Amino acid sequence: MVKIRLKRMGRKKSPFYRVVIADARSPRDGKFIEEIGYYDPTAEPSIIKIDAESAKKWLENGAQPTETVNKLLKISGIK
Repeated sequence: MVKIRLKRMGRKKSPFYRVVIADARSPRDGKFIEEIGYYDPTAEPSIIKIDAESAKKWLENGAQPTETVNKLLKISGIK
């Protein structure tokens, strides 16, 4: 099963996240298939950049977004 989820980056107490396509069995910060965007919650306002074409392609092919990624996709107008 393929998931669209966040991969944590950045240093301690200052995170930012990459939105990645990964196998559901791989660890949170482990191997992934493709990077489709990023999310920076520390900026004011939060920065959300997601490649709409890639996200739609993966959703059509059956990739399941996590709850947080689902919210980000709705905010950015992709879903």
